[in-house]
Amino acid sequence: MSGDSMGSMRRTPLLARAWLVAALLGGHLAAGAAVIEGHVVGADGKPVPGALVTLAKDDELLRETVYTNRAGRYELGTAQTGEARLQVRAPGYADQVRKLSVVDARAVDWVLTPSTDPQALSDAMPASAFAAIVKIDDKKVRTEFRSQCFFCHQIGNAWTRKVRNQEEWEAVTDRMQRYGALITWHSEKTIIASLMDAFKGAPLADHERRERDPEIATARLTEVRVGEHGAFLHDVDIGPDGRFYSCDMANDAIYATDLATARSTVSKMPSFDQPLHGDLAGGSAPVAAFNAHHGPHSIVRGPDGRFYTTNSMSAEIGVFDPATGVHRFVKIGHGAIYPHTLRFDKNGIAWFSIAMSDQIGRYDPRTDAVQVINLPSGGFWQWLADEMFGVVLKVASWFPGQDLHLILSHHKWSGQGHKILNLPYGIDVDPRDGSVWYSKLYADKIGRYDPATGKVEEFSTPEPGPRRLRFGSDGTLWIPAFGGSALMKFDTATRRFTSYPMPVLDRDEFETPYAVNVEPHTGDVWVTSNLSDRMFRFNPQSEKWVAYPLPTRVTYLRDIVFMADGGVCSTNSNLPSDAVEGRHQSLLCLHPDAVPENGH
Repeated sequence: MSGDSMGSMRRTPLLARAWLVAALLGGHLAAGAAVIEGHVVGADGKPVPGALVTLAKDDELLRETVYTNRAGRYELGTAQTGEARLQVRAPGYADQVRKLSVVDARAVDWVLTPSTDPQALSDAMPASAFAAIVKIDDKKVRTEFRSQCFFCHQIGNAWTRKVRNQEEWEAVTDRMQRYGALITWHSEKTIIASLMDAFKGAPLADHERRERDPEIATARLTEVRVGEHGAFLHDVDIGPDGRFYSCDMANDAIYATDLATARSTVSKMPSFDQPLHGDLAGGSAPVAAFNAHHGPHSIVRGPDGRFYTTNSMSAEIGVFDPATGVHRFVKIGHGAIYPHTLRFDKNGIAWFSIAMSDQIGRYDPRTDAVQVINLPSGGFWQWLADEMFGVVLKVASWFPGQDLHLILSHHKWSGQGHKILNLPYGIDVDPRDGSVWYSKLYADKIGRYDPATGKVEEFSTPEPGPRRLRFGSDGTLWIPAFGGSALMKFDTATRRFTSYPMPVLDRDEFETPYAVNVEPHTGDVWVTSNLSDRMFRFNPQSEKWVAYPLPTRVTYLRDIVFMADGGVCSTNSNLPSDAVEGRHQSLLCLHPDAVPENGH
């Protein structure tokens, strides 16, 4: 924004400014829009930049957040009315909350009190600070710990850093293995000992950096609660009607959410003849807590306006027509177990990864034809898993909830742990030549499939745990290194990797990047990472990171989609949802340039 524009904004009356803010937000505010503005300073009178100012009703259905700029100034436009709570949160200070009438509120200034209680300071720190104190010297065990103990939830939040004795930690570790963690006997003993040593209840000294990236001052963040208690939101995409369609893996549901009104409608998938928990019926947890027959995981809007899901529990492609509310299911077959991520190519063909049977698939919506491609195993133990896993799950399903698949698995007695599986995970299509690229989360590889020739190539990644990768429009492949706390770039022409370490809050901390997507207009790479309650933006030209602190503690973001107005959206889907602050999962959209740069 130019200097003249900034000066004009400062002179704009509040009522007129409400309309201007509404325009900046793409019309999300109604005619009765209000603007709450003010300054946030410390007890010394100095401005507090980067503080989070959040407005919400008592029902927490909608939460709207802006950040203070370098002068400590904020400006929050809202269509909410009635009584609400305004909260200010900043590192090193105690939270402050005020009840107010939204339409009557105008200037609301704050003086924050430094938090001097060591326990309160410790309690306010993100999970990344506590995960860093779990010291494991054995590199193999440390890699297994990061790979297997963080994949659905944070380690180090208030739920997971509790003081427990050895028997209690053994019970937790046993439950995590029933959730799907594959660790060896040696790793299990080492991890339990390390957790006991780390989490003793003493407050953690706060060494985290305080400064916030100044770019966040123009950002606005909206959180909308989606689903009832016990929902497990996974991916989300945007429909032709502008609503957000997210899938609830625990309840076989698709929610349609209007961001402007914060209202959702739900469409339940009929079970038909699919057994409860599908192919995973032999497991006790977490599927036993799910009321799911299909388990929709990835959801993508197709070129025809319908939504396509990978139904992980039933090895199906789900087809949902938002116009009619009709669900249809296409069996994958070919030994497929746990279809995962789905993407469309420019010809309208859907490609998807199949995590537990080391495959990728091709689906043509016009004919319902399905093709499955077997991927290289990479060694004897992986080959054994590829050949036998389907049989093991089938036998386990004869004994529902008994976890027989873990007893029959060779991950412990072989000493391989999670390395017995390749786990094809992320998938995307090269926009230049139509080749299909995938990541193997456990094998630390990415691969290329050529649809024209059927040729498969695989490449070992320099960082462990490649997860949900994406192409930029220029053909550059971006890969989050879940186990390596880094973003990787792969040049498909030269076959060369470049690694960019993620910014951390303290030198001993690390991040667990889950998914990336490339904004089509700016070329910026957005990264969801799930330990420090932040979202990240990376500029490939300047190689500069911007970290956006998020207002909800225990945020675990999934896939990323972009709004037409530049909004960056994902779902907060920590498992279990009870661990999330407020105890609900949500749709989250961040607009990086929605707020005028007053006071800069």
